[in-house]
Amino acid sequence: MLRAFPKMLIAVAVYNALVFGGSALGHRADALLAQNFPLTVFSGDVWKISLSDGLVGLALVLLFIEIIKATRTSRREILNHALSTLTLMGAGAEFIAVRGFGTSTFFLITLMCLFDVVAGYTVSIVTAKRDVAVVPPQAN
Repeated sequence: MLRAFPKMLIAVAVYNALVFGGSALGHRADALLAQNFPLTVFSGDVWKISLSDGLVGLALVLLFIEIIKATRTSRREILNHALSTLTLMGAGAEFIAVRGFGTSTFFLITLMCLFDVVAGYTVSIVTAKRDVAVVPPQAN
């Protein structure tokens, strides 16, 4: 059953936890997402990674996993596509209607959910076409 679970839902759930958990503690979501974690790279430059950057990076990794999963053509993957579509619909609704979700970070996560759905169905259709063998009729 875990294979049918849409991984992009993890990124959406983490964002939800930051927004709703932060507001419960009296913090604004944009202030939480803007927190920087400085990292000195080999060149000596200081790379300021925000929580928002890390969340988008996590979503990209999850999108990669989802696209790899889309190459399978089992019933579980059809369920995964359906659940991914529901995840996209929920994320889109939150982006449009819920305070704290109208940010570039959540827009990018929602866009990745869209790519997951489109790529999942497209890859599944192409893979299914290759699985079907068309044999020409035999002459008598």
